[in-house]
Amino acid sequence: MRMTPSTLLASVCVLSLAACGASANRELGAQVDTGSFGNSTMHNALIQTGQMDYTIALAQRFAAEVPDTVTFAFNSAQLTREATSILDRQANFIRQFPEVRFKVFGHTDLVGSQGYNKKLGQQRANAVVAYLVSRGVSKSRLQAVVSFGKTRPLIQTNAPEERNRRTVTEVSGFVKSNPMVLNGKYAEIVWRTYSRESAARDHGGTTGTVSEVAGSGD
Repeated sequence: MRMTPSTLLASVCVLSLAACGASANRELGAQVDTGSFGNSTMHNALIQTGQMDYTIALAQRFAAEVPDTVTFAFNSAQLTREATSILDRQANFIRQFPEVRFKVFGHTDLVGSQGYNKKLGQQRANAVVAYLVSRGVSKSRLQAVVSFGKTRPLIQTNAPEERNRRTVTEVSGFVKSNPMVLNGKYAEIVWRTYSRESAARDHGGTTGTVSEVAGSGD
């Protein structure tokens, strides 16, 4: 069917009105924040109270002073000696900041199915959490254990790739019930000094209990 200019103009108007109607009930900012309901309000509250700036500052400090990533052998959630050495350093840092929460993200390479790798990523994150807990970190401060499976590779290859078989530990926020947080003393938390000698002593470490993975994936 051939559309005349007037018919085309009418169609554009109808589509525009439909788009307006579809977004009329969405909260302001929903177009740029595709997260769960209330994210824009939460983000604004974090900015207004100063939490966001200081969370970012502490995250930058953590990333600068401590390796945030450990890698794994193919199809395994077993922590290597190198991994436990890195996690000893992470645990030492985390113990100095009892007001702060952390997340551990599990990843795999692109070998194997989506479902299997999501489970394997979870097992790797669980292994890291278990080890950090064994080194004196309260499990309640490890806010969440998340598996991205094979959905976020560092190296885009279908071949086995160690750099993709990893966990990443990140600062995720503050413990709301902590007195320092209630008093808004975020700067004191972020810039607190801690003993590097303690970190050196911890490098001997102990071996955490981790799970072996059976199956075909990663």
